[in-house]
Amino acid sequence: MINDDERIALFLDYENLAIGARDGLGVSPFDFGPVADALAERGRVVSRRAYADWSYFDDDRRLLARASVELIEIPQRLGASRKNAADIKMAVDAIELAYERGFVTTFAIGTGDSDFTPLVHKLRELDKRVIGIGVQSSTSALLPPACDEFLFYDRLPGVEQGLRDRRRPAAPAPEPAPEPQMDGDPDVGPLVARTLAGLQRHTDGPVLASRLKRAILRKDPTFDEADHGFRSFSELLRHLAAQRVVELAEGSAQGDPQVAFPSAASPVDDAFAMLADVVAELGSPQLSGLKNQLRRREPGFSEKRFGFGSFLSFVRAARAQGLLDMDWDDAVGDYRLHAAS
Repeated sequence: MINDDERIALFLDYENLAIGARDGLGVSPFDFGPVADALAERGRVVSRRAYADWSYFDDDRRLLARASVELIEIPQRLGASRKNAADIKMAVDAIELAYERGFVTTFAIGTGDSDFTPLVHKLRELDKRVIGIGVQSSTSALLPPACDEFLFYDRLPGVEQGLRDRRRPAAPAPEPAPEPQMDGDPDVGPLVARTLAGLQRHTDGPVLASRLKRAILRKDPTFDEADHGFRSFSELLRHLAAQRVVELAEGSAQGDPQVAFPSAASPVDDAFAMLADVVAELGSPQLSGLKNQLRRREPGFSEKRFGFGSFLSFVRAARAQGLLDMDWDDAVGDYRLHAAS
């Protein structure tokens, strides 16, 4: 039987992760479990290595050993030279493994340090997929865009519950807040629509959900449907299909449907057409006040009827379909809209 699982090698810059989690999240010792679970969902982890001067992380060392992580000891030195030694050793080992273990398809690099950006670039040059993992408050802005996918530790399932447990005061807990409604982020629809439109322009044949998700991750390696209120990408697509943003059909594999734009006109298409007509009629109107112009044509107009959380999201969705252009005007401090060129 052919095994199509990703084969993942994990390298942890442990000092960066542990100190970032301690200072940014109040978590100590570092909980490796959410990282292990996230990688298990993405493939089979064939190598786990963590680099640090373990005399500073005695409790962490025992927890990692139980999780079958190989602990690479960096001899104690003073100041930055100790940290540099760990970084250099980890980078050399990763490149060595990339050459010696051709079956490894994916490298997970646990760090927020931008010094590892050249390593990420080199691994991708070697046709390896790279997943970054870091604590958001201590992750350099340069690192996530270099990766194929970037997981912020703060957002991994299991981390948030752990934070609540650690930070909960001894006093009786207040009444729990009501569960948030799964309405989703209003801006995720335009992101999916823009990506789908690009795939349809540049590829032949149907676009599968798995391919669409990979394309979104290439645009934004930090994308996670859970951040938008959905448990899976399939659930997000079903939500967008109900809003007539996309249309789903059975794909070649179970659980991987074809994704396309709705073929028949819908109420939201009529609303987009009305917006485009008003913009063309007014020339280059500002965003503010434009909603009132639409209500002059249709007094009952509301973007919320079509599943959008704000008028700006509605306009962005129309732009994603190529119906109009929009840019920021510094002189007036507002967006200006133009008829599609």
